[in-house]
Amino acid sequence: MPQSLKIDFVSDIACPWCAIGLSSLMQALERTRDVVEAEVVMHPFELNPQMGPEGEAIVDYLGKKYGRTPAQIAETQAMIRERGASVGFTFGPRDFVYNTFDAHRLLQWAGTQGRQLPLKQALLTAYHGQGKDPSNHAVLLEAAQSVGLDVAEARNVLDSDAFADEVRDEEREYQSMGIQSVPSVIFNNRYLVTGGQPVEAFEQAIRDIAKEAQGA
Repeated sequence: MPQSLKIDFVSDIACPWCAIGLSSLMQALERTRDVVEAEVVMHPFELNPQMGPEGEAIVDYLGKKYGRTPAQIAETQAMIRERGASVGFTFGPRDFVYNTFDAHRLLQWAGTQGRQLPLKQALLTAYHGQGKDPSNHAVLLEAAQSVGLDVAEARNVLDSDAFADEVRDEEREYQSMGIQSVPSVIFNNRYLVTGGQPVEAFEQAIRDIAKEAQGA
C-alpha cells in the first residue's frame, strides 16, 4: 500500500527553474505511484516583489540583478530551454519579468477549491511557455477557467484583497525557515530538496524517504 507523502513546493511563477522542477517532480511521482500517495501543496515566493505593473525587460532585469551580459543571459536561456525539454516543458519567448503577487493570491484561493496544482501548472505554461503576463487579470482568469475554476469567483478574488495576508504570511514563514531560493521542495516537513532537479534525483529522494518511513 502506498505511503502518504506531503510535499510543500515553494516557488514563484516568474522562476523558470520552478517550471522545470515541478515538471520533474510530477514525473518522479508518476514513477513512484506504487510507493507513495502524494499531496502537493504550492506555497508563494516572490523573486521580484517590488516589480511594477508594467514589468521589466528580462535582459535589463537580469543584468541589474546578477550583473550578466546579454550574451550570458542568452546562453542561460538556451540551457533552460534544453533542461525544460528534458522534462517535457516547452519554453517559449519570454521578454519581460512581471509582478506575481495577484497570481499567488489566486493560487491560495485555488487551494480552497482543490485546483491549486493544475492552476500552478497552467500559470507556468502561460508565462514560460506562451510569454503571457501573469500580473494581467485576464491572463489569470483564462488560466483559472482552463482548469475548471469558477471565473466569477476568481474575478472576485482578484478584484479584492482576498488572500493577500495569507500570501504574505506564508512568504514570511518560509523566509524565516531560511528559504532564499526556489524551487524549494519540502518532503514530510523534514527533508528539503532545492533547485530544478532531474527526475531521477526527485525519484531517489522519494524512494529513500518512503523507505526510511517504512523502517521507522
